[in-house]
Amino acid sequence: MKKTLVLLLILVFPFTSVLSAQVRTQKVTVPLTFDSYYSYDMVVDAVKALNKAYPHLTKLDIVGKSEEERAIYCMTVNNPKTGKELDKPGVYMDANIHGNEVQATEVTLYFLNYILTKYGKNKDVTKLVDKNCIYVIPIVNVDGRYHFFADANTSSSNRGLRRPHDDDNDGLYDEDFPDDLDGDGNICMMRKRDPFGQLKTDPEDSRLMVKVKPGEKGEWTLIGQEGIDNDGDGKINEDSEGYVDPNRNWGFDWMPPYVQAGAGDYPFSGTGLKAIAEYIRKRPNICIAWALHNSGGMYLRGPSQKGLGEYPPQDIAVYDYIGEQAERITPGYQYMVSWKDLYTTYGDFVEWMVGSNGAYGYVIELFQSSSETFKSRKEEKRAKPGTEEGGMPFMESNDVARERLKFSDHLVQGELYKPWKAYKHPTYGDVEIGGWVKFSSRLSAPFMLKDLVHRNAMAMLFSAKHTPEVELDVFDIKKIEKGLYRVRTRLLNKKAIPSMSYYSQKINLYPKDMLKVSGKNAKVLAGGTLNDIYRDQVSYKQHRPELQFLVVPGFGKVEHQFLVEGKGEITLKYSSRFGGKITKTVDLK
Repeated sequence: MKKTLVLLLILVFPFTSVLSAQVRTQKVTVPLTFDSYYSYDMVVDAVKALNKAYPHLTKLDIVGKSEEERAIYCMTVNNPKTGKELDKPGVYMDANIHGNEVQATEVTLYFLNYILTKYGKNKDVTKLVDKNCIYVIPIVNVDGRYHFFADANTSSSNRGLRRPHDDDNDGLYDEDFPDDLDGDGNICMMRKRDPFGQLKTDPEDSRLMVKVKPGEKGEWTLIGQEGIDNDGDGKINEDSEGYVDPNRNWGFDWMPPYVQAGAGDYPFSGTGLKAIAEYIRKRPNICIAWALHNSGGMYLRGPSQKGLGEYPPQDIAVYDYIGEQAERITPGYQYMVSWKDLYTTYGDFVEWMVGSNGAYGYVIELFQSSSETFKSRKEEKRAKPGTEEGGMPFMESNDVARERLKFSDHLVQGELYKPWKAYKHPTYGDVEIGGWVKFSSRLSAPFMLKDLVHRNAMAMLFSAKHTPEVELDVFDIKKIEKGLYRVRTRLLNKKAIPSMSYYSQKINLYPKDMLKVSGKNAKVLAGGTLNDIYRDQVSYKQHRPELQFLVVPGFGKVEHQFLVEGKGEITLKYSSRFGGKITKTVDLK
């Protein structure tokens, strides 16, 4: 019994010692703190705690359930004293659509915590919350987040939906996952001594390997990720969770798997994705959407593929205004166009928000591994610009890997990298297991979290400040003759986002804004757009002049002129998906 207990402690202790610094274990209280990562259950506790602390500003919905019946939560932040939810511009953000991209959730939690704890204390935040309705889904892929924390993984595994699939066509489903052979909570790499191998020990750091030169004796063969042949078919790790990419399964510009890997059998085949889509469709006021991923340090806008064509130039001006400001808020990040500057995708979430819902949309790729630096000022000056690399020790530039190892050694005391250790493998015999752990490579060390979550939350907050802010002014009423009046109105938008995107206008996605003039004892004889106030140039509408269809541009205005017959009060009502609702009453005297 004692031997068994000792062995158990040996196996469990490395896992708990490494992860205890990465994963939150204490009770969740408000205000939230951001010095470690939240598991799925603790994210649920966090949004419930925020809802309990701020019941007058928040509402917590279960949007739907996942493939494994976990709840997907959305927190709505709205001040009911300043208007109904759907009567305000909607700001949407979600995170962790890929199971391994966990730090994205932390940004959304920080955003919620920030605006709620600052409400009533900071005038800008108070105004922002009073003006907008904010929808936040902290975890899209709830099963993925759960299993990333609960199971052994690499930093890049466990991305897709948990939908069983026979990857190796043997009639069995998900029977050969990678195996945590040494019980440390990570899936690392396996290597074997081999004089004919293509790798040898890096002379500058024995933890790394370099390729041998032609004719040079080898030392190592890299076998692959930790694992054994669970189903006895002679292969290792060939049938893990079926891969449906939740960011390739949306119902706009979807393509089948032979065009887009991970697309799934049909759009919205993901149980949770379909529920989220239905939830969003009931909230047509959403005018800007943020989807948070990792890694690379990028703010991405569409189009997601070249064939969709470029967005209208007026929309690009809006994207540029917000995207360039985001670059300033997060030094080192780049504002880019998805298909042109990164790669082509089909059936992704943000393009669905743009193409099917008329919102403006951005992807944030959080974190840059290049920020894991360990250089003196002299070394910094000599260094050449690097690139974002993957997590395998032999795949990245060894100069980059050496520096990242020094970063791990000196800033987190070696917790990002597992030293190579001997293991008796049932198939390969004597091997060694080691390499980057799952909380590395794509994920910032916990001490770096606060800066990452704050800066990216502030970029999203800036965009929320620039949702449409429309004012209705009746700036001139002139009596032309007895019982006939000229009424001039001005709709002014003080912010960057228009009351309807130009893409939506181009394809007639939904009706434009409406301005209606009515009165019990009055009739609108003529009405139209006032093109030149000084020359009295008006484009009068031929039919139903009391009802005008319009769009208020960002940082712009629209003026109208009405000829009204009658007397007494007239009412002007403006209604817009994104610009809200305004009613004004004036007297004809």
